[in-house]
Amino acid sequence: MTSDEHHGDHRTEKDRRLDPFRVDKRDTVLTTDQGIPIDDTDNSLKAGERGPTLMEDFHFREKITHFDHERIPERVVHARGSGAYGYFEPYDDSLSLFTRAEFLTTPGLRTPVFVRFSTVAGSRGSADTVRDVRGFATKFYTRQGNFDLVGNNMPVFFIQDAIKFPDFVHAVKPEPDNEIPQASSAHDTLWDFVQLQPETTHMMMWLMSDRALPRSFRMMQGFGVHTFRLVNADGVGTFVKFHWTPKLGKRSLVWDETQKIAGKDPDFNRRDLWESIEQGAFPEYELGVQLVAEEDEFAFDFDLLDATKIIPEELVPLRPVGRLVLDRNPDNFFAETEQVAFHLGNVVPGIDFTNDPLLQGRLFSYLDTQLIRLGGPNFPQIPVNCPIIDVHNHHREGYHQMRIDKGKAAYHPNSLDGGWPVPADGRAYHHYQERVDGYKIRKRSESFSDHYSQATLFWNSMSDWERAHIVAAFQFELGKVTARHVQEGVVRNLNEVDHELAVAVAEGIGVDAPGTPLRPNHGRSSPALSMDHEPADTIATRKIAFLVADGVDASHVRCLMAELTMRGAICEVLAAHGGSVRAAAGEQLMVTRPMPTTASVLFDAVVVPGGAQSVRALAEDGDAVHFVAEAYKHGKPVGAIGEGADLLDLARVAPDPTRGVIVTSESDIEGFVTAFAAAVAAHRFPRRATRPVPA
Repeated sequence: MTSDEHHGDHRTEKDRRLDPFRVDKRDTVLTTDQGIPIDDTDNSLKAGERGPTLMEDFHFREKITHFDHERIPERVVHARGSGAYGYFEPYDDSLSLFTRAEFLTTPGLRTPVFVRFSTVAGSRGSADTVRDVRGFATKFYTRQGNFDLVGNNMPVFFIQDAIKFPDFVHAVKPEPDNEIPQASSAHDTLWDFVQLQPETTHMMMWLMSDRALPRSFRMMQGFGVHTFRLVNADGVGTFVKFHWTPKLGKRSLVWDETQKIAGKDPDFNRRDLWESIEQGAFPEYELGVQLVAEEDEFAFDFDLLDATKIIPEELVPLRPVGRLVLDRNPDNFFAETEQVAFHLGNVVPGIDFTNDPLLQGRLFSYLDTQLIRLGGPNFPQIPVNCPIIDVHNHHREGYHQMRIDKGKAAYHPNSLDGGWPVPADGRAYHHYQERVDGYKIRKRSESFSDHYSQATLFWNSMSDWERAHIVAAFQFELGKVTARHVQEGVVRNLNEVDHELAVAVAEGIGVDAPGTPLRPNHGRSSPALSMDHEPADTIATRKIAFLVADGVDASHVRCLMAELTMRGAICEVLAAHGGSVRAAAGEQLMVTRPMPTTASVLFDAVVVPGGAQSVRALAEDGDAVHFVAEAYKHGKPVGAIGEGADLLDLARVAPDPTRGVIVTSESDIEGFVTAFAAAVAAHRFPRRATRPVPA
C-alpha cells in the first residue's frame, strides 16, 4: 500500500501525473516565465517618466507577447466584427500647413478605405448589442502606403500603460474557472480590477452610458483615442486627435432593448450595416481633428499623453477636414473582414507617434498579434491588407509567401542586381526628431495621476435621462457581482467622481452609501459629451413598422409609406401572418413579414393605420398590443390614424405630441406626416417613461 493510499488519497494515476502542472498561486511572488522576480507590473520601462518605452524591457515584451498569442485563430479582442469598403475625401488643403500626408491634403483625391467595426470583449459567436466598447478601425490605402487609424467609439481607454492591457482583458473576459459570462462586463473579475485601478474610472463612466449601446455602426462616433503627431514638410510637429462623426447623428439603444435584440437578432448591427450598403444608403462620417501646437503641450490640467483623458472641445474646437463614405460590402467575410490586419505602426509620411505609453505598447502588440493569427510575416500580401502602391524590399520566404521575387540578391547593398531596390528619396518616411533622455525607470508620470476630474466632467455633462441610465447600468453590472468588498470598492471610487452618483448606485445594490463626498464636484461640463443635443433633421434609414390586419385602410398605409420613404425611411408592413391582408376597400395589401418573426425592438417607430375591422383584430392580438406598449416604453415615436388610436388606448399609450405620440383623424394625413417625421428624426423620447428603461 502506498503512502497516498494509506492516507485516503483517492486521486487517479492521471491526476498524479498532472500534479506538477497544477499551480496554486497563494503565497507566491510575481515572476517572469524564466522565474525572475518582478516588483512592478503596472509600468513599462521608459526613458524618463514621459519618455518612450524601451524594447529592452523583457518583462513587458514577455507579458504582451504571451497575451497576443493566447488565442488561435480569432482575435483576442475585437473578435466579432463587420467591415465595408469605401473612400475618404478631404474637403480642402488646409491641413498641408501641418502634415505631408497627401490623403489629408489633396482636395478631390478619393483614397480607398476598408473599415472594420467590432465589439471588444465577446467571441466571434457573441451578440452585436452587448454593453461594450465598439472598435472603429480604418485602413487607408494611400498613394504613400497604408495608414491604419485603429480606434474606438469612445475617446478614452481603461488603462494608461500598455503593460496593463493583458490584466484588463483577462479581467473583462469570461472568468477562467467556468468561462462565464460571455461578452459581458457584469461579473466579479472585471469590477475587481476596476475598483483596484482608479485610472479606469473615466472609461467606466463611458461604458455605463448609452455610448456602449449604439443603434447602428452608422450612428456612432469613432475616435483615434491617442494623441498622435502631424509633421509638415519642414519637420514641424503638431499634436492631433482624430474624431469620426456620423452624418446620421449619434443614436443609441436602451439596455432593455439590447437584451431583447440579442435574442431576436444577434446580428442586428452587422445586418444593419450590410443592408444599408446593399440598399444604397451609404454610411458617411466626417473626419475632424483637434490640433495642439507643440509649445502648448503642457497648457492643460491633464497630460496629452494620457489615453484616459479627452481634450474638451471647449478648449480645442473640432476642425472638420474630410468625409468617409462606405459604399461596398465585402465579397467574402473570412478573406476580407476576418483577415484584415490593422497595425498602429502603419503610418505614412506626415503622421507620427507620441510617447503615450499605451500607444507605444500597441505599436508592438498589433504586429505581434498578426504573426500568430495569420500564420507568419507575409500577412500583408493578403489582398485586403495589400497597399495600392508597389512593394519592393529584401524580405524573403516565410509562411504563405505569395510574391515571386526575381534576381539573385536579397540584401542591401548589392551589386548583382544593380543595387535595386535603392533607398527612397525625399518621399521617404522620416520620424519626427525629438530629443529623448532620462533614466531607465518603471514609473508613471505624476501628470497621469488625476483619475477622477474628467470622469466628473463626463457626469456633469449628461442630461437627466442620461444620468438615470448610467446609474441603472452601474446597478445592473454591480448587482451581478458576488463579492461585496468589490461592490464597496467601486462605490468608493464613484464617490470620488460625484457623491450623488455614488449614493444612488450604493442604494441600488444594497451596500452602505458613503456618508460624505470625498471631494467637491468641480462643476465643469462639456455639452459635446451629451447625446441630448443631437440634431433631429433626418429620418434616413429609420425603420418604421405599420401594424395591419384585414380591414385596414390601405390608403393610409400607401400614402404614409410613400411620404416617409421619400424622406429616406424604411417602412415595413407587419401582420399576424405573411402574404397579404384584405384592405377595407377589398384590395390586397402585401405584408413585409409576419409579426411573430419580429419585434418592436428591431424598429425605430410604429404606426397603427385606421380601419375599424383591422384595429379590432389587432386589439385581440397580444403581439400587436405588446408591440405598441414596448415601443412606447423604449421612448420610440408611436403614431395612429383614426381608429388606430383605439389600439394605443388598449396599450395605455396616451396621445402627446411633445413626447412623440402622434394621433390624428383621417382628414389630416399631411399634418400627421409632418409631425410624425419630426418625432422619428428626434429618435427617442427618454423622458416619457416614469422610471429608467434599463432598470
